[in-house]
Amino acid sequence: MDGNHRNMDMLLGVMGDPIAQSKSPVMHTAALKALGITGAYVPLHITSGQLGEAVQAIRTLGFRGVNVTIPHKVAVMEYLDKLDESALAGGAVNTIVNDDGVLTGYNTDGIGYVRSLKAEAVPELSGTRILVLGAGGAARGIVSALLKENPASIVIANRTADKAQELAAAWQATGKVTGTAMDGVAGIIPEADIVINTTSVGMFPYPDELPIDPGLLHGGLVVSDLIYNPLRTRLLEEGLRAGCTIHGGLGMFIYQGAYAFEYWTGQAAPTEIMRRTIIECFGGSEDEME
Repeated sequence: MDGNHRNMDMLLGVMGDPIAQSKSPVMHTAALKALGITGAYVPLHITSGQLGEAVQAIRTLGFRGVNVTIPHKVAVMEYLDKLDESALAGGAVNTIVNDDGVLTGYNTDGIGYVRSLKAEAVPELSGTRILVLGAGGAARGIVSALLKENPASIVIANRTADKAQELAAAWQATGKVTGTAMDGVAGIIPEADIVINTTSVGMFPYPDELPIDPGLLHGGLVVSDLIYNPLRTRLLEEGLRAGCTIHGGLGMFIYQGAYAFEYWTGQAAPTEIMRRTIIECFGGSEDEME
């Protein structure tokens, strides 16, 4: 890391539309404070029409970096100077690092997710059969990171089968990824080891919604949800009831933030403090998460 960032306040932020609901500012503010780094991490409400100007403003205002969230993760790529391999493979950017005016885009969602899944639910992913629900930007980064773990197969299911098949085709060389319509899920789940919801179905403010029929869930299955608000989605509740191992989105959120924090500061992120901060945000305790 270039040293001049250490001698001044570190300016960081998150761009999105909407942005008020983001828990990134509170998490990163706690991380900066824990390491004694003076600076600020601010929410930036940026609409699609303002994106190009906003990226230029990172340089002008001297931001060390920003996170990028919905709906800008793909569109932001064209405004950056460099793209890391993680961004190219994932087809999206969620972290920008500013090195003296040169902006590099990274995708820490995929590696953050896999780190969390292995730490909290499935230590060994090699040889597993994985079903991914949804074919949006999040799915792409996650499938890209999962493939590095050598699973036996990945099936992407989406409301529009075309989109799932298109996404699967991007990894045709690996031969492990196929796409299907959502109604194909019933035939896939009995053989699956892990089901991952990358859609927003079940997210606040509609926590009662389910991405799939809970009657399909069976004991021995790992049910994983990227959503972290609520901390335990209805899909996960139904998974518990069916005897599944469940894995929520909190760990992914913390680890994607931790990797970004490490890119910006060159220091190890205080992940436990970041985790506690988010759980307190929801008025919960770590016990309720176990």
